[in-house]
This record gives sequence, structure tokens and C-alpha cells, in this order.
Amino acid sequence: MAKIINKSKRSRGSTRDYVYKTIRDQIVSWELEPGRKISEQEVADSLNVSRTPVREAFLQLAQEELLGIFPQSGTIVSKIDLELVEEARFVREKIERAVVRELCSGITEDAVFQLESNLTMQTICLEKGTHTRLFNLDVEFHRILMEANNKLRTWNIINQMNSHFDRLRVLRLAANTDWNIVVSQHQEIFKYILQKDPDRAEEIIAKHLNLVTFETKELKERYPTFFK
Repeated sequence: MAKIINKSKRSRGSTRDYVYKTIRDQIVSWELEPGRKISEQEVADSLNVSRTPVREAFLQLAQEELLGIFPQSGTIVSKIDLELVEEARFVREKIERAVVRELCSGITEDAVFQLESNLTMQTICLEKGTHTRLFNLDVEFHRILMEANNKLRTWNIINQMNSHFDRLRVLRLAANTDWNIVVSQHQEIFKYILQKDPDRAEEIIAKHLNLVTFETKELKERYPTFFK
């Protein structure tokens, strides 16, 4: 049975949210692999919480299809569902293309600074980072774009359906250690926003969000038990 490790700092919010975020992060980062069994008691003991918020978090994760709850078999981490991956990718592409187009009309100095700082960290990550760190920087880059366009609530909603897409992206980064294309595409998106070139910014972000789909067949062949 998979071990739940309490690595997250407790922040404001409900205990259920804390448990939910901890388990979700471990599923997305592949610390909990598809097919692994987890139990309410195991999680409660590991995170030092009662079983009630764990049960509530499990139900929320089941609604996002990250967990399967089976009366006879227990609770199992779901396999990657490529239909859910494509739906999330489709939604993100449509929204983020519109976002970068609007940002080409104007972006705040604070947002520019945040993006520059993020890209600097991504460059450092190419030399000495891990795929998990690069993924987190990737997520943060896209979040900054959305927030700069006053779409942070939209970003939060997208994240609720983004889990399977994120899992596939993490798997791709782990399997393919040539991360330069990911970072270079981020740099290009930023460059074209500053140059106020909406057509090129849209083109690159569409390519970026389609990057993982080109390698899906190879990943399925390499890790057949991870996919639905």
C-alpha cells in the first residue's frame, strides 16, 4: 500500500482542503502511482487528522476522477484517462490563447517582473533542477499569465479539471529529460507578449499545450499499466 507522506506545510483553510491538496499533489507528481491502494485510516494517521476530512477529500478526488472508490476493493488511484486529458487540453488552449492575445495589448510591470523571475528559475532548473521543480515552475508561469489578465478565478476552475492533463505532463517530463523545448516555448510566449505580437503568442502557446499529446503513444507503450 502506498505511503502518504506529510510534506506540506499546513496553511489556512479547512482540514479537508489540506488533505485534498496533499493527496492531489502526490497523485499528480506520481508519488502515488495509478493502481495504488490508499485507505482513510492510513491517510488520517500520516497527516495527523481525523477520518472525516479524509473521507470528504476522497469524495472530492473521486469527483475529479483521480480516485476510484470501490466497496469491495477499497480506494485506488485512478489510471490516466486520455479523454479527460484531451478535454482539459482543449479548454486550456482556447482560454490561454485568448489570454496571451489580450496581454499583447498591455501587461503590468509587476506581471513582467514575475514572468522574468519565473523564466530565470526555469533556466537554472535546466542545469540543476528536477522534473518536479520544472513542472511547478511551468504551472506557475501559466498561472501568472492568467492572473495578469485578471482571470485567476478562471484558472482555479480550470485546475479542477486539469489533473489528468497535469499527470501526463509530469510523466512526459520524467520520461524525456530534454526540457529545453518547454523552457524555450515559455520564453517565446513571453517575448511575443512584450513585442505585442498576438498571432505569434497564440501560435506558440497552442504548440506548447499540444506538446505532450505528440508523445502520448510512446508514453502508453512505455508505461501501459498507467493508462485507462
